[in-house]
Amino acid sequence: MRNGWLMKIASLLFIFGALLALSGGTPTTEVVPEKIVVGHSVCLSGKYAKAGEQAYGGIIAIINWVNDVSGGVKVAGKKLPLEYTYYDCESRKEAVTSLLERLITADKADFVMAPYSSGLTLAGAPVAEKYSVIYMDHGGASDRIFQQGYNYIVQTIGPATLYHAGTLKMIQNVDPTAKTVALAYEDSEFARMTLKGAKEYAEELGFEIVFERTYPAGVTDLTPLLSDLKASNPDIVLGGGHYEDGMLFNRQMADLDINVKALSLIASATLPTFGEALGNLAEGVMGPSHWEYGVTYSTKGAKKVGLDWIGPSQDEFVELFKEALGKEVVPDYHAAEAGAAILSLVLAIEMADSLDSDEVRAALGELEFMSFYGSWDVDDTGLQVGHSMVDMQWQGGERVIVWPTEARIGEVWFPKPDF
Repeated sequence: MRNGWLMKIASLLFIFGALLALSGGTPTTEVVPEKIVVGHSVCLSGKYAKAGEQAYGGIIAIINWVNDVSGGVKVAGKKLPLEYTYYDCESRKEAVTSLLERLITADKADFVMAPYSSGLTLAGAPVAEKYSVIYMDHGGASDRIFQQGYNYIVQTIGPATLYHAGTLKMIQNVDPTAKTVALAYEDSEFARMTLKGAKEYAEELGFEIVFERTYPAGVTDLTPLLSDLKASNPDIVLGGGHYEDGMLFNRQMADLDINVKALSLIASATLPTFGEALGNLAEGVMGPSHWEYGVTYSTKGAKKVGLDWIGPSQDEFVELFKEALGKEVVPDYHAAEAGAAILSLVLAIEMADSLDSDEVRAALGELEFMSFYGSWDVDDTGLQVGHSMVDMQWQGGERVIVWPTEARIGEVWFPKPDF
C-alpha cells in the first residue's frame, strides 16, 4: 500500500514537472500582504533637520488621509493600509545607506523614501537599485541624479536647473531695465545645478552675468565673497543652497549694506522660520518654491486641464500636517512634495494592481495627475517634468505668492525694500 502511494506521488510530480517545463517557468502568484510598508531614512537631526521635519509631517499627513479617509490602497480587490517605518539618518550619507539597507532587508519595506537633499538622495540610490526597490525622491532636486542610469528612483520635487527660471522671467516682465545678475551659490550638488540652470536661462533672456562664485558647504562667514559681489554692482542677486547658509547670506548682505533690486535665495527664504528669525531683514526677499499655501489647485482645476485628482484639499492637508506634528507649524513645500510623493505611489500601486517594484515603476512612468501640490509627471529616467514652480516673497512678515500670474496672490515688490 505504501509503495503504491509513493508511486502515485512520483507520477504526479513527474506530470507537474512536465507541465512546468512546457509552460516555461515557475508559476507565480503574488501574495497580497496585510499592509504596505513605506520605509524612510529621514533627516530629523543634523543640518537638514528643519526640511526633514517638514517632510516627515507631510508623509504622515498623507498616510493618515490614505488610511482614514480613502480606506487604504486597493490591491487585488483588497484595501491595504500604509505603514510608515522610519529612522533618523542625522543628515549623514553613511547613515542613509546603512539605514536604507536595514529598512529593505530587516524591516521588509515594500517601497522606500529618499532623505532630504540631492547629495543624500544620490548616496542612497545605489542601495535601492541593488535590491530593486522603488526609491521615491521628494527632496533631491539635482538633475544629475537622473543621469546615472538608475531604474528605481522617481522624483516629485522639480529639477534644480529650473529653480530660478521663473524668477528671472518675472523680473524681466516687471522691469526690463534690470539687466545685471550676480550668482552666488553653495558648493553642493543641488546648488551647483541650480547655478548652472540660472546662468543658462539668464543668458538666454539677455541678462549680463557680472559675478559668479560658489562658497563651501558649512560656511560661517560670507563677508569676503559678498564684498566682491558688492563691487560688481548687480541689479539682481540669485543664490543660496540650504537653510543655514541662506540665513547667513541674507544677514551679511544687510551688514555690508548691499541693496539690490531683487534678492532670491533657494531652499531657505521659503521656510517660515526664515522670516521669523530675520524679521525686517527678510522683507522683499524672494525664493522659488514647489508649493506655497494659497496656490489654488483643486478638483475643478484638474478637470479643466484633463488630469485626475487625488488627495485632500489644500486646507485639509494643512490641518492633517498640524495633527501629524502635534503643533501649530505651517507646512511648506518640503512637506507638500513629500506628501505628493506618497500620493503618486498610491496611484501607481493601484494602477499596477501590484506591489511588484517593476510593475509599480512602469505605472509611475505612465502617471499624470494633480493634487493639492499641483501637477505630477515624470520622464523615462524618473525626472519630474510635470510640476511648475512658484515664487514667493516676504511682505509684511508674510509669505506671498508673486509668480506666475495665474497663481499669485499679490504683486511683487520690485525693487525690494532696502535693508
